Amino acid sequence: MKIMHVVGARPNFMKVAPVMREMACHPSLFQQVLVHTGQHYDDNMSKIFFDELGLPEPDINLSVGSGTHAWQTAQIMMRLDPLLTEHRPDWVFVPGDVNSTVASALVCSKTGVRLAHVEAGLRSFDRSMPEEINRLVTDQLADLLLTPSRDADENLLREGIAPEKIRFVGNIMIDTLVRLLPKAEQRWGDLRTRYSLSRFALVTLHRPSNVDRDETLSEILDALHEIGRVMPVIFPVHPRTRGRMAAMSTTSEAKFLQLIEPLGYLDFLALQIHAALVLTDSGGVQEETTYLGIPCLTLRPNTERPITITEGTNRLVRSERTAIVKAAFDALSAPERCTAPPRLQFWDGRTAKRIVEAMRDLTVPEHAN
Repeated sequence: MKIMHVVGARPNFMKVAPVMREMACHPSLFQQVLVHTGQHYDDNMSKIFFDELGLPEPDINLSVGSGTHAWQTAQIMMRLDPLLTEHRPDWVFVPGDVNSTVASALVCSKTGVRLAHVEAGLRSFDRSMPEEINRLVTDQLADLLLTPSRDADENLLREGIAPEKIRFVGNIMIDTLVRLLPKAEQRWGDLRTRYSLSRFALVTLHRPSNVDRDETLSEILDALHEIGRVMPVIFPVHPRTRGRMAAMSTTSEAKFLQLIEPLGYLDFLALQIHAALVLTDSGGVQEETTYLGIPCLTLRPNTERPITITEGTNRLVRSERTAIVKAAFDALSAPERCTAPPRLQFWDGRTAKRIVEAMRDLTVPEHAN
Protein backbone atom coordinates (compact mmCIF):
# COMPACT_ATOMS: atom_id res chain seq x y z
CA MET A 1 0.00 0.00 0.00
CA LYS A 2 1.62 3.23 -1.15
CA ILE A 3 0.95 6.18 1.15
CA MET A 4 1.74 9.79 0.23
CA HIS A 5 1.84 12.13 3.23
CA VAL A 6 1.37 15.82 2.43
CA VAL A 7 2.39 18.41 5.04
CA GLY A 8 2.53 22.16 4.79
CA ALA A 9 3.17 23.90 8.11
CA ARG A 10 4.56 23.19 11.56
CA PRO A 11 1.31 21.95 13.17
CA ASN A 12 1.25 19.22 10.51
CA PHE A 13 4.70 17.96 11.43
CA MET A 14 3.71 16.87 14.95
CA LYS A 15 0.76 14.97 13.47
CA VAL A 16 2.50 13.17 10.62
CA ALA A 17 5.60 12.11 12.60
CA PRO A 18 3.95 9.38 14.73
CA VAL A 19 1.95 8.05 11.77
CA MET A 20 5.06 7.71 9.61
CA ARG A 21 6.97 6.11 12.47
CA GLU A 22 4.26 3.52 13.07
CA MET A 23 3.84 2.74 9.38
CA ALA A 24 7.61 2.28 9.11
CA CYS A 25 7.24 -0.60 11.58
CA HIS A 26 5.28 -2.44 8.88
CA PRO A 27 7.51 -2.23 5.76
CA SER A 28 5.76 -5.14 4.09
CA LEU A 29 2.46 -3.27 4.27
CA PHE A 30 3.34 0.38 3.68
CA GLN A 31 5.53 2.26 1.23
CA GLN A 32 5.67 5.93 2.22
CA VAL A 33 6.38 9.17 0.35
CA LEU A 34 6.63 12.48 2.22
CA VAL A 35 5.70 15.68 0.38
CA HIS A 36 6.43 19.04 2.00
CA THR A 37 4.56 21.83 0.25
CA GLY A 38 6.99 24.44 1.57
CA GLN A 39 4.21 26.83 2.55
CA HIS A 40 5.87 27.53 5.91
CA TYR A 41 7.15 31.02 6.61
CA ASP A 42 10.64 29.92 7.69
CA ASP A 43 12.57 27.02 6.15
CA ASN A 44 15.04 27.00 9.04
CA MET A 45 12.26 26.53 11.57
CA SER A 46 10.81 23.73 9.45
CA LYS A 47 14.17 21.96 9.55
CA ILE A 48 14.35 22.26 13.35
CA PHE A 49 10.96 20.61 13.67
CA PHE A 50 11.86 17.82 11.24
CA ASP A 51 15.04 17.13 13.20
CA GLU A 52 13.43 17.21 16.65
CA LEU A 53 10.47 15.08 15.63
CA GLY A 54 12.66 12.50 13.90
CA LEU A 55 10.97 13.02 10.54
CA PRO A 56 12.87 11.92 7.45
CA GLU A 57 13.91 14.48 4.87
CA PRO A 58 10.96 15.12 2.56
CA ASP A 59 11.07 13.08 -0.61
CA ILE A 60 9.61 16.08 -2.44
CA ASN A 61 9.48 19.79 -1.55
CA LEU A 62 7.03 21.83 -3.58
CA SER A 63 8.64 25.11 -2.39
CA VAL A 64 5.38 27.01 -2.64
CA GLY A 65 6.28 29.76 -0.17
CA SER A 66 3.95 32.31 1.38
CA GLY A 67 1.09 34.14 -0.27
CA THR A 68 -2.63 34.71 0.02
CA HIS A 69 -4.77 31.72 0.93
CA ALA A 70 -6.15 31.44 -2.61
CA TRP A 71 -2.75 31.79 -4.29
CA GLN A 72 -1.08 29.32 -1.96
CA THR A 73 -3.85 26.76 -2.33
CA ALA A 74 -3.77 27.07 -6.11
CA GLN A 75 0.01 26.69 -6.24
CA ILE A 76 -0.09 23.55 -4.11
CA MET A 77 -2.82 22.07 -6.32
CA MET A 78 -0.90 22.73 -9.54
CA ARG A 79 2.33 21.27 -8.17
CA LEU A 80 0.74 18.27 -6.46
CA ASP A 81 -1.37 17.18 -9.44
CA PRO A 82 1.49 15.78 -11.57
CA LEU A 83 3.02 14.07 -8.52
CA LEU A 84 -0.09 11.93 -8.09
CA THR A 85 0.21 10.81 -11.69
CA GLU A 86 3.90 10.09 -11.27
CA HIS A 87 3.80 8.27 -7.91
CA ARG A 88 0.30 6.77 -8.12
CA PRO A 89 -0.32 6.44 -4.37
CA ASP A 90 -3.08 4.23 -3.03
CA TRP A 91 -3.85 6.82 -0.36
CA VAL A 92 -2.92 10.43 0.34
CA PHE A 93 -2.75 11.31 4.04
CA VAL A 94 -3.32 14.91 5.15
CA PRO A 95 -3.39 16.19 8.74
CA GLY A 96 -5.04 19.22 10.26
CA ASP A 97 -6.56 22.22 8.53
CA VAL A 98 -3.92 24.22 6.67
CA ASN A 99 -3.96 25.16 2.98
CA SER A 100 -2.04 22.04 1.95
CA THR A 101 -4.80 19.96 3.54
CA VAL A 102 -7.64 21.37 1.46
CA ALA A 103 -5.49 21.64 -1.68
CA SER A 104 -4.64 17.94 -1.44
CA ALA A 105 -8.31 17.06 -0.91
CA LEU A 106 -9.34 18.93 -4.05
CA VAL A 107 -6.62 17.38 -6.21
CA CYS A 108 -7.34 13.87 -4.91
CA SER A 109 -11.03 14.31 -5.60
CA LYS A 110 -10.34 15.38 -9.19
CA THR A 111 -7.86 12.57 -9.86
CA GLY A 112 -9.63 9.72 -8.09
CA VAL A 113 -6.96 9.13 -5.44
CA ARG A 114 -8.26 8.13 -2.00
CA LEU A 115 -7.75 10.65 0.78
CA ALA A 116 -7.42 10.06 4.54
CA HIS A 117 -7.87 13.08 6.81
CA VAL A 118 -6.11 12.90 10.17
CA GLU A 119 -7.87 15.06 12.79
CA ALA A 120 -11.16 15.11 10.90
CA GLY A 121 -14.42 16.49 12.23
CA LEU A 122 -13.21 19.42 14.33
CA ARG A 123 -15.47 22.45 14.05
CA SER A 124 -15.40 26.00 15.39
CA PHE A 125 -18.65 26.84 13.52
CA ASP A 126 -17.02 30.10 12.48
CA ARG A 127 -16.71 30.35 8.71
CA SER A 128 -14.75 33.59 8.94
CA MET A 129 -11.77 31.39 9.86
CA PRO A 130 -9.90 30.07 6.80
CA GLU A 131 -9.11 26.89 8.75
CA GLU A 132 -12.82 26.17 9.20
CA ILE A 133 -13.39 26.30 5.44
CA ASN A 134 -10.42 23.98 4.96
CA ARG A 135 -11.86 21.51 7.48
CA LEU A 136 -15.35 21.54 5.98
CA VAL A 137 -14.20 21.03 2.39
CA THR A 138 -11.62 18.37 3.25
CA ASP A 139 -14.05 16.30 5.28
CA GLN A 140 -16.66 16.35 2.51
CA LEU A 141 -14.11 15.00 0.04
CA ALA A 142 -12.18 12.54 2.23
CA ASP A 143 -12.62 8.78 1.89
CA LEU A 144 -11.44 8.03 5.43
CA LEU A 145 -12.02 10.42 8.33
CA LEU A 146 -9.78 9.75 11.32
CA THR A 147 -11.26 11.65 14.25
CA PRO A 148 -9.65 12.81 17.50
CA SER A 149 -12.79 12.94 19.69
CA ARG A 150 -16.39 11.77 19.86
CA ASP A 151 -17.76 15.25 19.23
CA ALA A 152 -15.87 15.22 15.90
CA ASP A 153 -17.76 12.03 14.97
CA GLU A 154 -21.04 13.77 15.79
CA ASN A 155 -20.12 16.79 13.66
CA LEU A 156 -19.41 14.59 10.65
CA LEU A 157 -22.59 12.54 11.01
CA ARG A 158 -24.62 15.74 11.28
CA GLU A 159 -23.04 16.92 8.01
CA GLY A 160 -24.13 13.75 6.21
CA ILE A 161 -20.82 11.86 6.16
CA ALA A 162 -21.35 8.11 5.82
CA PRO A 163 -20.66 6.37 9.15
CA GLU A 164 -18.46 3.73 7.50
CA LYS A 165 -16.00 6.46 6.48
CA ILE A 166 -15.49 7.63 10.08
CA ARG A 167 -12.95 6.03 12.43
CA PHE A 168 -12.42 7.37 15.96
CA VAL A 169 -8.70 6.94 16.59
CA GLY A 170 -7.83 9.62 19.16
CA ASN A 171 -5.57 12.64 19.44
CA ILE A 172 -2.47 12.26 17.29
CA MET A 173 -0.85 15.36 18.85
CA ILE A 174 -0.62 13.52 22.15
CA ASP A 175 1.43 10.73 20.55
CA THR A 176 4.20 13.23 19.82
CA LEU A 177 3.86 14.97 23.19
CA VAL A 178 4.08 11.72 25.17
CA ARG A 179 7.11 10.50 23.23
CA LEU A 180 9.06 13.75 23.52
CA LEU A 181 8.18 14.84 27.07
CA PRO A 182 11.43 13.41 28.52
CA LYS A 183 13.54 15.19 25.90
CA ALA A 184 11.69 18.44 26.51
CA GLU A 185 12.32 18.19 30.25
CA GLN A 186 16.03 17.95 29.54
CA ARG A 187 15.85 21.42 27.94
CA TRP A 188 14.31 23.09 30.98
CA GLY A 189 17.49 23.76 32.93
CA ASP A 190 19.07 25.69 30.08
CA LEU A 191 15.87 27.62 29.34
CA ARG A 192 15.34 28.52 32.99
CA THR A 193 18.86 29.95 33.18
CA ARG A 194 18.72 31.66 29.78
CA TYR A 195 15.52 33.56 30.56
CA SER A 196 15.90 33.81 34.39
CA LEU A 197 12.63 31.98 35.04
CA SER A 198 10.75 30.71 38.03
CA ARG A 199 7.00 31.44 37.83
CA PHE A 200 6.08 32.82 34.41
CA ALA A 201 3.41 33.13 31.71
CA LEU A 202 3.92 31.89 28.14
CA VAL A 203 2.34 33.52 25.08
CA THR A 204 1.87 32.56 21.44
CA LEU A 205 -0.12 34.61 18.92
CA HIS A 206 -0.41 34.43 15.16
CA ARG A 207 -4.03 34.47 13.98
CA PRO A 208 -5.01 37.38 11.70
CA SER A 209 -8.02 38.18 13.88
CA ASN A 210 -5.62 39.00 16.72
CA VAL A 211 -2.55 40.42 15.02
CA ASP A 212 -3.73 42.11 11.83
CA ARG A 213 -5.90 44.75 13.47
CA ASP A 214 -3.94 47.40 15.35
CA GLU A 215 -6.70 47.98 17.89
CA THR A 216 -6.99 44.29 18.81
CA LEU A 217 -3.24 43.74 18.97
CA SER A 218 -2.84 46.82 21.16
CA GLU A 219 -5.47 45.50 23.58
CA ILE A 220 -3.66 42.17 23.84
CA LEU A 221 -0.24 43.76 24.29
CA ASP A 222 -1.59 46.10 26.97
CA ALA A 223 -2.95 43.08 28.83
CA LEU A 224 0.35 41.22 28.55
CA HIS A 225 2.15 44.33 29.76
CA GLU A 226 -0.06 44.38 32.86
CA ILE A 227 0.45 40.66 33.53
CA GLY A 228 4.17 41.26 33.08
CA ARG A 229 4.19 43.55 36.09
CA VAL A 230 3.35 40.51 38.23
CA MET A 231 5.48 37.81 36.60
CA PRO A 232 7.73 37.37 33.58
CA VAL A 233 5.89 36.93 30.29
CA ILE A 234 7.78 34.89 27.71
CA PHE A 235 6.61 35.64 24.19
CA PRO A 236 8.14 33.71 21.26
CA VAL A 237 7.05 36.10 18.53
CA HIS A 238 5.74 34.70 15.27
CA PRO A 239 7.19 36.66 12.29
CA ARG A 240 3.68 37.74 11.32
CA THR A 241 3.11 39.19 14.78
CA ARG A 242 6.57 40.78 14.98
CA GLY A 243 5.95 42.54 11.70
CA ARG A 244 2.67 43.97 12.94
CA MET A 245 4.24 45.09 16.21
CA ALA A 246 7.07 46.79 14.36
CA ALA A 247 4.58 48.59 12.12
CA MET A 248 2.74 49.82 15.23
CA SER A 249 5.97 50.80 17.00
CA THR A 250 4.84 48.81 20.03
CA THR A 251 8.01 46.83 20.68
CA SER A 252 9.58 49.61 22.73
CA GLU A 253 6.52 49.74 25.00
CA ALA A 254 6.70 46.05 25.88
CA LYS A 255 9.42 46.39 28.52
CA PHE A 256 7.71 43.86 30.81
CA LEU A 257 7.66 41.23 28.06
CA GLN A 258 10.52 38.97 27.02
CA LEU A 259 10.14 38.97 23.25
CA ILE A 260 12.13 36.06 21.87
CA GLU A 261 12.54 34.33 18.51
CA PRO A 262 10.26 31.40 17.59
CA LEU A 263 11.26 28.16 19.29
CA GLY A 264 11.56 24.57 18.19
CA TYR A 265 9.07 22.00 19.42
CA LEU A 266 11.15 20.74 22.34
CA ASP A 267 11.98 24.16 23.78
CA PHE A 268 8.40 25.36 23.49
CA LEU A 269 7.10 22.18 25.08
CA ALA A 270 9.59 22.57 27.94
CA LEU A 271 8.28 26.08 28.59
CA GLN A 272 4.68 24.85 28.50
CA ILE A 273 5.43 22.15 31.06
CA HIS A 274 6.71 24.71 33.57
CA ALA A 275 4.47 27.70 32.79
CA ALA A 276 2.04 29.00 35.39
CA LEU A 277 -0.25 30.16 32.58
CA VAL A 278 -0.37 29.97 28.79
CA LEU A 279 -2.11 32.54 26.58
CA THR A 280 -2.58 31.49 22.96
CA ASP A 281 -4.68 31.51 19.82
CA SER A 282 -3.26 28.18 18.60
CA GLY A 283 -5.31 25.02 18.32
CA GLY A 284 -2.60 22.53 19.25
CA VAL A 285 -1.50 24.46 22.33
CA GLN A 286 -5.03 24.13 23.74
CA GLU A 287 -4.64 20.34 23.58
CA GLU A 288 -1.09 20.26 24.91
CA THR A 289 -1.91 22.43 27.93
CA THR A 290 -4.95 20.28 28.72
CA TYR A 291 -2.82 17.14 28.72
CA LEU A 292 -0.16 18.87 30.84
CA GLY A 293 -2.68 20.37 33.26
CA ILE A 294 -1.57 23.95 32.53
CA PRO A 295 -4.18 26.76 32.70
CA CYS A 296 -4.74 28.05 29.18
CA LEU A 297 -6.47 31.21 27.99
CA THR A 298 -7.42 31.04 24.32
CA LEU A 299 -7.82 34.53 22.89
CA ARG A 300 -10.60 33.66 20.49
CA PRO A 301 -14.42 33.74 20.54
CA ASN A 302 -14.62 30.02 19.71
CA THR A 303 -12.61 26.84 19.47
CA GLU A 304 -12.73 23.75 17.27
CA ARG A 305 -11.50 21.78 20.29
CA PRO A 306 -14.34 22.20 22.84
CA ILE A 307 -13.18 19.11 24.74
CA THR A 308 -10.28 21.22 26.05
CA ILE A 309 -12.87 23.41 27.78
CA THR A 310 -15.40 20.83 28.94
CA GLU A 311 -12.80 18.32 30.13
CA GLY A 312 -9.55 20.27 30.15
CA THR A 313 -7.84 23.43 31.37
CA ASN A 314 -8.77 25.76 28.52
CA ARG A 315 -10.92 28.89 28.68
CA LEU A 316 -12.02 31.22 25.88
CA VAL A 317 -11.36 34.91 26.48
CA ARG A 318 -12.20 38.01 24.43
CA SER A 319 -9.17 39.73 22.92
CA GLU A 320 -9.68 42.78 25.16
CA ARG A 321 -7.35 44.08 27.84
CA THR A 322 -9.78 43.96 30.77
CA ALA A 323 -11.08 40.49 29.91
CA ILE A 324 -7.59 39.05 29.45
CA VAL A 325 -6.20 40.56 32.63
CA LYS A 326 -9.14 39.40 34.76
CA ALA A 327 -9.03 35.88 33.33
CA ALA A 328 -5.25 35.69 33.81
CA PHE A 329 -5.35 36.78 37.45
CA ASP A 330 -8.28 34.45 38.14
CA ALA A 331 -6.31 31.53 36.69
CA LEU A 332 -3.16 32.45 38.59
CA SER A 333 -5.02 32.67 41.90
CA ALA A 334 -6.88 29.38 41.41
CA PRO A 335 -5.94 26.32 43.50
CA GLU A 336 -2.88 24.36 42.43
CA ARG A 337 -3.59 22.36 39.31
CA CYS A 338 -3.58 18.59 39.12
CA THR A 339 -0.46 17.38 37.33
CA ALA A 340 -1.88 13.98 36.28
CA PRO A 341 -2.83 13.76 32.58
CA PRO A 342 -6.59 13.99 31.97
CA ARG A 343 -8.52 10.78 31.41
CA LEU A 344 -9.67 11.72 27.93
CA GLN A 345 -10.48 8.83 25.66
CA PHE A 346 -7.58 7.90 23.38
CA TRP A 347 -5.30 10.68 24.61
CA ASP A 348 -2.86 7.89 25.32
CA GLY A 349 0.01 8.10 22.84
CA ARG A 350 -1.35 5.18 20.79
CA THR A 351 -3.35 7.00 18.13
CA ALA A 352 -0.86 6.17 15.36
CA LYS A 353 -1.28 2.47 16.15
CA ARG A 354 -5.04 2.78 15.76
CA ILE A 355 -4.57 4.60 12.43
CA VAL A 356 -2.41 1.75 11.16
CA GLU A 357 -5.04 -0.73 12.37
CA ALA A 358 -7.68 1.22 10.43
CA MET A 359 -5.57 1.03 7.27
CA ARG A 360 -4.91 -2.68 7.70
CA ASP A 361 -8.66 -3.23 7.74
CA LEU A 362 -8.99 -1.68 4.28
CA THR A 363 -8.57 -3.44 0.96
CA VAL A 364 -5.88 -1.85 -1.21
CA PRO A 365 -7.76 -0.12 -4.02
CA GLU A 366 -6.81 -0.53 -7.63
CA HIS A 367 -5.14 2.50 -9.24
CA ALA A 368 -7.46 4.68 -11.19
CA ASN A 369 -6.81 4.67 -14.92
